[in-house]
Amino acid sequence: MDRKHELLKRVPLFSGLSGSALDEIERLADEVDVAEGRHLVRQGDFGHEFFLVIDGEVEVERDGHRLATLGPGEFLGEIALVDGGTRTATATATKPTRLMVIGHREFNTLMADFPDVRIGVLEALASRVRRLEPEAL
Repeated sequence: MDRKHELLKRVPLFSGLSGSALDEIERLADEVDVAEGRHLVRQGDFGHEFFLVIDGEVEVERDGHRLATLGPGEFLGEIALVDGGTRTATATATKPTRLMVIGHREFNTLMADFPDVRIGVLEALASRVRRLEPEAL
């Protein structure tokens, strides 16, 4: 089993998937390294990618206020892909960071083909809404 496959198995979102499912995700995802200070997404822009942090750290902020710091195994970018809207926050690498990136079309394939992943993404999305937008409930 290669390193990318091992990385995917350690991610809670994918940990319960079969080997063949992980092979498909591996096929859909690109692995990229970004430098400290690199913006992954900007609030208000349209989204085209889903990001999974492999190594490093990403700070998420909205309207200049820090919302979260994401580390290995955590993900971002799903909101704009799920609803087709704009990015709800800006995300910046705060140290050299390795990511798996899945494009919009590939993300939709992942959500359609793997119900466990779809449920995990939707549960994480609901959790973020509860935590960050309590007045919306």
